[in-house]
Amino acid sequence: MTAVAVLAALAGSPGLAQAQQPPISSLLSATDDNGLPPGWRIDGERGARELVWRAPESVPMGDARVEFRTGDRLLGVPRPAKDGRTFRLALDKAASTELTDLQVIAAGRRLDAAADEPRRPDARGVRLPAQAPANAVDPGKPGSYRTVSGEYELPPVRLPGFDTPVEMRAQVVAPKGATGSRPLALFLHGRHATCYRPGSEDDVTIDWPCADGYRPIPSDKGYLRDQRLLASQGYVTVSISANGVNAQDWEPEDSGAQARSSLVRQHLARWADWAAHRSSAPAVVREAPKADLSRVLLVGHSRGGEGVNRAAMDSLYPPPAAEDGYRGPVRWKVRGTVLVGPTIFGQNPVADVPSVTLLPGCDGDVSDLQGEDFVDGTRGVGRGTALHSAVYMVGANHNYFNSEWTPGEAEAPAEDDFGAAPEQPDPVCSPGAATRLTAAQQHKAGATYIAAAARLFLAGDDRVRPLLDGSGKRAPSADPARVLTHAVGGRRSGGFLPDNGVKVTHARLCAAVDPDPAVACLDPETPGSSPHFAQWETNQETGRGAVDLKWSAPGTAARVTPRAPLSLHGSRQLALRIFVPPNTNGTEFDVSVTDSANRRATLGRVEVAGLPGSSYTASYWAQELRVPLTAASRAGLDLRHVKSLELTPRSRSGRAWLMDAWGWAPGTPPVKAAALPRVDVGRTIVKEGDSGTRTYRVPVRISGHGSGQVRVYVLDPDRGRAEPRLVTVRPGSHAIDVPVEVKGDTQYGEDVQHDIAVKAVRGAVVGKYRGGVTVENDDPEPVITLSPGTDRVTEGGTLTWRLSIEAPVAVDIWQPVRVLPVTEGTELSTKDVDPQWLEEWSGDVPDPERPLSDASLWVWLNIPPGSTGVDFTVPTVADQVAEPDESMRLALTDRNAEPLPGRPVLTGTVLDRP
Repeated sequence: MTAVAVLAALAGSPGLAQAQQPPISSLLSATDDNGLPPGWRIDGERGARELVWRAPESVPMGDARVEFRTGDRLLGVPRPAKDGRTFRLALDKAASTELTDLQVIAAGRRLDAAADEPRRPDARGVRLPAQAPANAVDPGKPGSYRTVSGEYELPPVRLPGFDTPVEMRAQVVAPKGATGSRPLALFLHGRHATCYRPGSEDDVTIDWPCADGYRPIPSDKGYLRDQRLLASQGYVTVSISANGVNAQDWEPEDSGAQARSSLVRQHLARWADWAAHRSSAPAVVREAPKADLSRVLLVGHSRGGEGVNRAAMDSLYPPPAAEDGYRGPVRWKVRGTVLVGPTIFGQNPVADVPSVTLLPGCDGDVSDLQGEDFVDGTRGVGRGTALHSAVYMVGANHNYFNSEWTPGEAEAPAEDDFGAAPEQPDPVCSPGAATRLTAAQQHKAGATYIAAAARLFLAGDDRVRPLLDGSGKRAPSADPARVLTHAVGGRRSGGFLPDNGVKVTHARLCAAVDPDPAVACLDPETPGSSPHFAQWETNQETGRGAVDLKWSAPGTAARVTPRAPLSLHGSRQLALRIFVPPNTNGTEFDVSVTDSANRRATLGRVEVAGLPGSSYTASYWAQELRVPLTAASRAGLDLRHVKSLELTPRSRSGRAWLMDAWGWAPGTPPVKAAALPRVDVGRTIVKEGDSGTRTYRVPVRISGHGSGQVRVYVLDPDRGRAEPRLVTVRPGSHAIDVPVEVKGDTQYGEDVQHDIAVKAVRGAVVGKYRGGVTVENDDPEPVITLSPGTDRVTEGGTLTWRLSIEAPVAVDIWQPVRVLPVTEGTELSTKDVDPQWLEEWSGDVPDPERPLSDASLWVWLNIPPGSTGVDFTVPTVADQVAEPDESMRLALTDRNAEPLPGRPVLTGTVLDRP
């Protein structure tokens, strides 16, 4: 028999009111290989069928995207329920025949891991990185201006795909008495709860607008300290509210990136209006200096980071009008972005807009530190002159960059997102650990590096660049935080990249994402993770990897040879991005290069120590190591034609990964965005029809200018595999041509999504990165009947009922049934049935003896594809007690365990032995 038992907390009639959301103990437990794991179920009515997971406790609303996966395959992004515990995914996104090894993942973390899985904290080797020398200029020092502050609120705006309008509210902090036009820094917060009940400790919701008795959570006020620092230095700042987006961003496929971009550009358009017509501005804007819209910095936290990245993209390369919430002219220029603990679900950074990405070493929300792709994902895509910096902040969590998400500072309930259990403290990230920052230390350090980005990108002060570009300098204002940086772009040249054209000897070219541990850069069983290898939409990627070095004795050189010699001419140093396992030290390499004439020079020796890390941190992060090129020049190498790079281990044994190596020179070059083609994938929804075959095509819009290359992954809805294609795209072309063949039938089935995912490779940008053709089932769901099989037995016999449909279908049919109290006579008790059966189906035990309907028997039965029915059996036991006939009642129910109206309730009777 194929069935799943739901151990619903239905203790007789009083329990019916609680049946709608049964506790975790009342969810699925498998009775055979076709069952689902604990915590999961399939339910739904009238064809709207869903895969459901319910957490044992509320999952805090954060920025990481909750995903359902089967093994290493992404099934889809579920819709959260208001209880904060239940997540639902429509079965057109997850074929029920493939639901094995189910997992709930958020930024690489398992949310559904068994409660008895042991943590593996290990304090051995955890130490703070050495303190770097101070930089000549410290951007964390307040400036000379006093500040003026206030807020404005405008009529809400409607954004495509959202039913509820989104607020236009913001906090303004500006320099007082500053003359002339001043650069503008705009802040956008991330995804957080939207409303709270004053006086409560944990009563928060994701409603919008807020219900009676609740107040909006003022996430936009969380950056006031950052704003005051910038305003004191002469910048106009505005922090905008996005609660209306947060309440609805589970609906769009991009998790709200386009909506956030639209909201940002709506505010920028108002500031452009106010710069031209000061009298029309709100009072606080009139008190501020005129904003210089030709110098704009966008600062985004978490999903706000992905939002401002999309806003920068949309300002240069317009999105499809039908999906955009701003359609006016672009009257501003984004000079750079700051991305704080950001998401980047699309892995689609804007290569020609400079960026600084803050990566919190103790991020408990976006814990895979996927924002690293704002650096790695830009390589080779654009002109290469925009600086893209990653700032790794040891001991920082996700929330404390926003004071309104910080306990003790926030108006609403707030928490430490890392959340290590007190009885199992994390050696790196638990409060009180030597490596963990306090909230005040973290916020001050974050403000300092935001100010560094403003000074470099808006004021053009190259003296702060060493704080951001891997030069190993520190800002004393950020003390005691230990901050490490690396970068790509700027005045870097050449580029030893681990792509498909490179040859590697005495090392391994590994894949960032691959299901085969022998191919992947990091084995999935490795404690901890790497931000460089954060997973995307597919379980296998092409052209994204690293060089994996492993040695047991010093002296054997690993050689990296690109497909063609590259030029380091004009560079002063060779900059390598290398990481080693966390908490290790003393790893040393000699670095050598060889030119096309086979002249070889050893440039110098580098040493690297691992970052502080545990099994819950993403500490496999590359540090920038530099060696001068003077030895190559002395040896007469032709630096215009360097054909290979060698790393020779000098430590006795070890492991390291090379991300890339570049020629480096000081300075910040001017940045001009290239005219590029933009790719946006749409979605077409069609009916399958009753007969015949029709061919549809995945809708893809290619706009912009020029030509470029993207990699298209065609996702197989049945096997979960992704077929990669390298495609050259030009505006207006149909270069991405993915046909979908739809066969009509009259057999009931689930909706099916035929999707593609797209990523930029060279000379292109990608907006909406995933879409496809959804084929909707248009056949009626079969009528399910419950009929008696053997409904009258002598004790010791087996009662049987049959759940059936008229004809077989192509998908699993799930239907719950429930044992109800009898209306007359004596009811079977928990001691009248086989005790093992009772435990398997209800998780209950016979004692104390009670009516069977009190034993939480709410059961989901499965009719598998190709079958017309399944039996539900109840084995009874014989005893030596003389007793009257006993009975039980069984009914079909809805998803809330309520008997279906108009359907018969069947009775089974057990006779006493003669």
